[in-house]
Amino acid sequence: MPLLLEHHVPHELNDRLCNAPAVTAELMSEIVSETCRRFPSMGQSEKTARIERLIQTGAWTDAALALIDLELPQWQVRRVAYDEGEWYCALSRERELPDWLDQSIEAHHPDLPLAILSAFVDVQRVAAPSNRTSVPTVPRAASALYEPVLTDNFA
Repeated sequence: MPLLLEHHVPHELNDRLCNAPAVTAELMSEIVSETCRRFPSMGQSEKTARIERLIQTGAWTDAALALIDLELPQWQVRRVAYDEGEWYCALSRERELPDWLDQSIEAHHPDLPLAILSAFVDVQRVAAPSNRTSVPTVPRAASALYEPVLTDNFA
């Protein structure tokens, strides 16, 4: 098994969340299996056991919030609002900043737990480690249209 696995949240999961009328145990299981890196953690056994109990009892909103607490310790719920038949959930790293300075991730859905889970999946996609370096790369091969130009002024 490679030491660094690329963690990729598929777009199909996001589409399933948008189209789902309500949370089910199967959908929750799919979210956990495809997005959660810390869920089966030995060091977090109390939190994972709590999430499993919440899923078994159908406490979807509490289970979604517990997943955020376990998987995204640096992220917090910034806002939950209901407007014209839609629940809006915003997750943020800097909850105390004004809205216009904060880079929050927002999702919406007619069902509250699905709005929270949609925001959770979006954050997992944004926060997923990438295999890119911090320094931009330059292509090694010159373009066919590349022609060197002398720019010194000898006059």
